[in-house]
Amino acid sequence: MDAALKREELASIFRRSVAAAHPATILAPHLPQPPAGRIVILAAGKAAASMAAAAVDHYRRSHGIPDERLVGLAVTRDGYALDAGPIEVIEAGHPLPNANGLEATGRVLALAGAAGPDDLVLALISGGGSANWLLPADGVSLADKQAVTRALLRSGAGIGEINCVRKHLSKIKGGRLAGACGGATLVTLAISDVPGDDPSVIASGPTVPDATTLADARAIVARRGLDLPESCRAALASDVNETPKPGDPVFAGTSYTIIATPAASLEAAASAAAALGYRVESLGADVEGEARDVAAEHARMALAAKARGERVAILSGGELTVTIRGEGEGGPNQEYALALAVALSGDPDIAALSGDTDGTDGGTGLASDPAGAFVLPDTLARAKAAGLEPAASLEANDSTRFFRTIGDLFVPGPTHTNVNDCRIILVG
Repeated sequence: MDAALKREELASIFRRSVAAAHPATILAPHLPQPPAGRIVILAAGKAAASMAAAAVDHYRRSHGIPDERLVGLAVTRDGYALDAGPIEVIEAGHPLPNANGLEATGRVLALAGAAGPDDLVLALISGGGSANWLLPADGVSLADKQAVTRALLRSGAGIGEINCVRKHLSKIKGGRLAGACGGATLVTLAISDVPGDDPSVIASGPTVPDATTLADARAIVARRGLDLPESCRAALASDVNETPKPGDPVFAGTSYTIIATPAASLEAAASAAAALGYRVESLGADVEGEARDVAAEHARMALAAKARGERVAILSGGELTVTIRGEGEGGPNQEYALALAVALSGDPDIAALSGDTDGTDGGTGLASDPAGAFVLPDTLARAKAAGLEPAASLEANDSTRFFRTIGDLFVPGPTHTNVNDCRIILVG
């Protein structure tokens, strides 16, 4: 197997999956007609700046809307800013929220509250919005919210569990932004990064009803054995912090549309793989589970396909989790790749790439973090030559250092969209 060729094939398939979800190409057909008043653009997440920029471009070019009628604020992850014309773009922390996000979220709620009956509030939501938009419940500090986020991320909790807890500690998540919009029309356009495309989970559902409860949040805390600050435990015990439920009048007249999904991006990846001559076996866009366990199962499938003499691309999306046991550096895609490499044992006819479509996978929280890693037939041999022990690196959750040492990190930089993970295994 030509390792350089496989590396390029894997990267090209990944790029196709990302392109299928980029706001520059998919947002405009979903944008509503302009109102008599202002268009108040409130954007959050890793695609916030690109969605805001695409919306501004559309209303300028297609409707001649002057900039004084385009107002708003986009809050995105550090390193993901783009020029969005009259819409200010603020970079904030992810996955840990920071003071930039806290200050910006207060301004977002003020903009929503100032919108009048002739205005349109256009909420542009994408994955990462849970960290970018934060306004803690009364009595909960920023440091407390950061502690909760750290505890949840280390626990191995799924995104639905994480967001359930976060929604009940927030003044904007779980439908509360909808309640702040006053008499303005509220339209939400979202890019999904969650299995099942549940609007109440995407960016913690700031504009939609929340079916989860304070009791659900407390049960997650107990089940995961989370050590939360006392202020957060008190907040989760207070009925004041219950979220608005389906049927609440704050949602009357609002609309919500998902414009990009992990499934659509996985289909684009499948088309790219088929064009390269592979039979495609898709495991779906909603794969969940512990990264190393899923990798072991996928390795068994790939080895079985090789034994049958097949030339096949095994594709999957979804969001995997990592239960942190060691002190290393990494993310779910890199841990999956390391576990896959171990399970494949250097098979000469199998190559893989696991990457997050937003361009970053755990690590330092910087835009320069890797999106994932390649697994090539000589990955283990090069690791051995570098003095690395793959099993030990896996046990220490130290996948970033492992792949950095041998040059197999995948670092595309910010993609300005986010439709979850894209895992590609090429056999034959």
